[in-house]
Amino acid sequence: MVIEVDVSPPPADRRSVFANAPMGIALTTPSGVLVDANPALCAMLGRTEDEVTGRSVLDQLHPDAAPAAHAAHASWIAAPVRPLRHETRLQGAGGTVVPVQVTASWVAESPDGQAAHLVMIVEDITERKELEAQLVHRSLHDPLTGLPNRLLFQDRLWHALERGNRENTPTCVLIIDLDGFKAVNDELGHPIGDLVLVTLAERLRSVLRASDTAARLGGDEFSIVCENTELADAQVLADRVRAQATEPLVLDGTTVTVGLSIGIGSVVGGVQPGEVYERVVREADDAMYADKARRRRST
Repeated sequence: MVIEVDVSPPPADRRSVFANAPMGIALTTPSGVLVDANPALCAMLGRTEDEVTGRSVLDQLHPDAAPAAHAAHASWIAAPVRPLRHETRLQGAGGTVVPVQVTASWVAESPDGQAAHLVMIVEDITERKELEAQLVHRSLHDPLTGLPNRLLFQDRLWHALERGNRENTPTCVLIIDLDGFKAVNDELGHPIGDLVLVTLAERLRSVLRASDTAARLGGDEFSIVCENTELADAQVLADRVRAQATEPLVLDGTTVTVGLSIGIGSVVGGVQPGEVYERVVREADDAMYADKARRRRST
């Protein structure tokens, strides 16, 4: 493909910087057609310079990221007063996906006739994105059990209630509390107590359906959000949880038996989430304490 734009290569000293820069650098036409790409950018894409030259840099985008990048480019080109900074994802050879931050600068037509063009700095931000994902995961999950924490529980319940309102489907919440957990900590020590919580979390996961979300709300209190679930089905799940979780635990050679108190709150769709969120949680909490009281009277 012949590119009808005269973007002369930089002098030798600047060409060395271009070739050895650790970040991707591209020279493009204002519309985004690649005139020159340095080795770092080619390596990022898994393609040779000949393979990318003459193609639009916008064609190197992951399909899901393309609409936002096209919109950002078009908006900026209309008034390139300051550099464009945009996070997006490139799709390289073999389908590899690379998250990048692109900083594009407009270079106006020069008096000696060099055409207007863009200089793009393309930085691989894979490590940063991985770190961000880890930080987000930590902020939303209990560090001991790996279950969602209270914050993520609230988000999942809100999502279930929104769906219930939209599709007129029922939502149930189970609140679960360990019986006698304080005695386990006092008599066997906190390390064994932690193992009890970790094992309980594993047993909860083993009985959940794909649409259920189990969470640790704090201490020895857990919850399960059951999306699109009738009360009778939530009761069946509660029975499975109780049967699975109350099997004796052998932890570091010590046999530990725990009981569970479980309460269920339910709401049928057709109401705004804000109207029922507190109510359904309170209903489940009250039912859990009622179950705990019954269990105490029966022992």
